Amino acid sequence: MSLLLTAGDTAANDDQPTIAKDSVQVTAFTLNVYKKDYDNWSWIPKMEFRVNGPIASGNQLYAEFSIPGTGPWVKFDCQTGEIEKGRWWKTECGGRDIPEDKGSTYTGSVTFNIKMRNELAGTDATLFTGKMKVAKAHSNESGPKFVNHYVYYVDHDWNLPIGYVYYVPDELKGMERPTLDVSFWIRGDAVNFQPHLFYQGKEVGKMFYQGEEIGKAGCESDIENGTTHYVDDSLPQKARWARVVCRMTNVRGWDKTGEEPGMFGPLYTLAGHPGEYEFKLLWNNHLARSIKFTVAPDGKFDNGIATANQLGSNRTIVPVQIIGDQDGQWNRAAWKTDAFYGNPLTGFTALP
Repeated sequence: MSLLLTAGDTAANDDQPTIAKDSVQVTAFTLNVYKKDYDNWSWIPKMEFRVNGPIASGNQLYAEFSIPGTGPWVKFDCQTGEIEKGRWWKTECGGRDIPEDKGSTYTGSVTFNIKMRNELAGTDATLFTGKMKVAKAHSNESGPKFVNHYVYYVDHDWNLPIGYVYYVPDELKGMERPTLDVSFWIRGDAVNFQPHLFYQGKEVGKMFYQGEEIGKAGCESDIENGTTHYVDDSLPQKARWARVVCRMTNVRGWDKTGEEPGMFGPLYTLAGHPGEYEFKLLWNNHLARSIKFTVAPDGKFDNGIATANQLGSNRTIVPVQIIGDQDGQWNRAAWKTDAFYGNPLTGFTALP
């Protein structure tokens, strides 16, 4: 899939392909067999990621994984398209495309590289190096025949304290009137969210017509990192992680269209109200997240963390306060070493 980079994307000026770090997602794909033994289960890696162009003719993306003590394990190609600078290419690979005889029962730290070769030019470059923690849990089956039916997963607790605020183009006016999106991770089922935005203690972005709310903000998951099989109830939140995107429909960064307000009145603009903001999330009717960010008079809120860490996208990284216990037990220190698959952030501090 090839799409145009949005305005302000930090990778848009690069002359070489780069990986958008926040797009890299690696999961464990559980196989119902291990070395032709169907009483034992194993796993292989599956991944998706986004490459910021250019991608030249003849370039081929591929990934290689290694297990400590055994060296190289699997290597596989990822679908690759030729794109120009200023566009990005999203791909996914691994999983069922890897032969079953490559399945492993190993758990622990696994290293991987995303690379790009060009046999026409005789080049081979590493675009991203990472590591992940693989664990396992018993399936929800019971009985002696299923004792070795383990479901494998990648631990993504490091995502929870890291959030993002950013603009997306308006459907009609593009970046002349961009919409505010707030994104964060949860551990559990990505359902029943109610987003709210506050400025100077008052909620903003609410519009009504004839007593009914219009343009109501909403949330949905855009990434779900779960298991391929059901696991037993002992595992917190069933090893499900999801990235949730909340679109604040009535909140815009600015309005440079020159148009008069419509029949519902003017949209709320951050540029017109610079200062401190707080995003609050109700999850299953209980307060679960708080994200604070500061808006400058031009409507922008870049704090420099994403740029300093070469995130490769136009998102601003912000700390997320986890409130309540709906995420279950999770590793609150994982972000220090495991963030972005072993590429922790500099200049970032998680909230207590």
